Amino acid sequence: MDQEGRVDLFFDDHWHGKRNIQSFGHEIEASWLIHEAALVLNDPELLREVEPVVRQMAKSSEKGLDKDGSMVYEHWLDNGHWDRQRQWWVECENVIGHINLYQHFGDRKALDVAENGFRYIKTHLIDHEHGEWYWAVREDGTVDRGNDKAGFWKCPYHNSRMCLELIERI
Repeated sequence: MDQEGRVDLFFDDHWHGKRNIQSFGHEIEASWLIHEAALVLNDPELLREVEPVVRQMAKSSEKGLDKDGSMVYEHWLDNGHWDRQRQWWVECENVIGHINLYQHFGDRKALDVAENGFRYIKTHLIDHEHGEWYWAVREDGTVDRGNDKAGFWKCPYHNSRMCLELIERI
């Protein structure tokens, strides 16, 4: 993680991060997973260390939030390109990560972000006619019907986990 809370996706042979892509879904996902691991360990000193990092990663991910409640996919830092598609898994992690901020830190704004994100999912990503979720909504707002609903990278892992996390946290 850098000073702004961005996590690295790619590393060289010596584990130096390349810091060329900001992946908003990975940042918000890492924030709540790291926090959950620290909570399970039940080590107060570790929690004191981890919780500011958790909040910083979550805050960094919010650069990917859009006014429609969604979270965009990536920002390429080396050339400035934004990939503004709304992939199913990023939207799931957005909801869970912001629920985590509300639940553990009392962040009311985070609850609003989670609710708006869930509303976006229900409106745009769920295939209400044939079931499952679409891969993504493209930057132009059209649904990506060409990619897998289930496949090597697309399975019900993130969306099922989101639902189970929400049930557990209620």
